Amino acid sequence: MEVILLEKVGKLGTIGDRVNVKAGFGRNYLLPQGKAISATQSNIADFEARRAELEAAASDRRTAAEGRAKLVAELGSVTIHANAGDEGKLFGSVGTRDISDAISAAGFEVTKAEVKLPQGTLRELGEYEVDLQLHADVSQTIKVVIAPE
Repeated sequence: MEVILLEKVGKLGTIGDRVNVKAGFGRNYLLPQGKAISATQSNIADFEARRAELEAAASDRRTAAEGRAKLVAELGSVTIHANAGDEGKLFGSVGTRDISDAISAAGFEVTKAEVKLPQGTLRELGEYEVDLQLHADVSQTIKVVIAPE
């Protein structure tokens, strides 16, 4: 399935790129999310007419994400209190939702989809560096401290 990207999609392309994707990815993610349109002749012409508008909107989103990244950098660290055993292992785990809720409680709105934990949930007490992917091009690291209750 060939689509035209309406915004930057990580590891796929940028605005205006015509890419071939699997049909399920295109139908179930890119098209419903408004990230792409089918590459038909009429859609190509419509896209070329709207290209400047879409690029300006993408630039505005990136600028807003960079501003949010500066606010996160000022925040520095977030502490999460959790139940833990004597050896420092948690009863349960701390995941993306817990981290996003803690950052939001500190005064900065973050969705759980923006919190990236490549090694999975956190299961022990300590300090961790967690990446926030605020935009396809903008990421910020924040320190998360997991302390016992």
